[in-house]
Amino acid sequence: MNKNTKKIDKIFQPSFFFRSPHFQSIMASSHLRTPRKNYMLDNSQEIIVTTSTGSKLLSFYSHHETSEGLIILLHGWEGSSSSAYILAAGDYFYNLGFSICRLNLRDHGDSHHLNEGLFHGALLEETFEAVNYLARQSENLPVYLIGFSLGGNFALRIAMRHYRTPIANLKHVFAISPPLNPYKTTLAIDNGYFFYRKYFLKKWKRSLIKKQRLFPEKYDFNKMLKSKTCMGLTEDIMPYFPGLLSYRDYFNLYTLKNDSFQNLNVPVRIFIAEDDPVIPHEDYYKIKENAFLKISRQRFGGHCGFIDLFPLRCWYNQIIAEIIT
Repeated sequence: MNKNTKKIDKIFQPSFFFRSPHFQSIMASSHLRTPRKNYMLDNSQEIIVTTSTGSKLLSFYSHHETSEGLIILLHGWEGSSSSAYILAAGDYFYNLGFSICRLNLRDHGDSHHLNEGLFHGALLEETFEAVNYLARQSENLPVYLIGFSLGGNFALRIAMRHYRTPIANLKHVFAISPPLNPYKTTLAIDNGYFFYRKYFLKKWKRSLIKKQRLFPEKYDFNKMLKSKTCMGLTEDIMPYFPGLLSYRDYFNLYTLKNDSFQNLNVPVRIFIAEDDPVIPHEDYYKIKENAFLKISRQRFGGHCGFIDLFPLRCWYNQIIAEIIT
């Protein structure tokens, strides 16, 4: 299989009619792209990872009988282990011979009941521990981490933490459309095409309602659920995050700059599109590649898209496969 892997163009050039960044971004989360028969799902088992602080994260492990390695997938904000891009990537790499683990961030997927505390983007420690634990299930085979959107931001921070606390057998980290500056990304969601603000607000509010129902003695989100913007809701929810004085302090905790990438010791590749409607491309102007960091800047692709329909393909999956096989 490895020797016969077809070389893939390093530039994503979708068919003319599918170049719209909105089409690309919508298709990323559309279940129209997920396979009807998914062998990865047929061989999936639930694993709840308990971290050193007692938090619990839900994951799903699909072991391949002739595994060439383990791929851990991290979804984006208000996505889950069942998001279309996760299922499509998992199926693609499972069929190439890899075991797959789909890890849910706190309060994502059907996991709100596992922890009393709320999710936020700076919860790196528990996510790192969960990835480290799952990596140890690889039976000494290579481990690869692929993160999407906010999951890509987590993946990048995990790669940075790997410098100090090595993750077993981690060989490469990939980030698809990761935000570098969450403050500017939140503004882009609120001030850009209305669909994205509506989409993320609806999913976030639905998650908060679920959390409130599970822990009514701790949470009362009724007033803040009237917020019309993601930034407004972020400001309103800050009192539930002790130790954070403001939403700017919160965003700064997971803002990534050029010097953030200076101590990498594992290969990292970022895929970003200039037409991404929620990740300002100028955030990447000051990020310089180094021996371990490579950035694939594409003209087209939208947010986590990079999809062509005739034939149906996901470009970044093919590029990653070329690198790891």
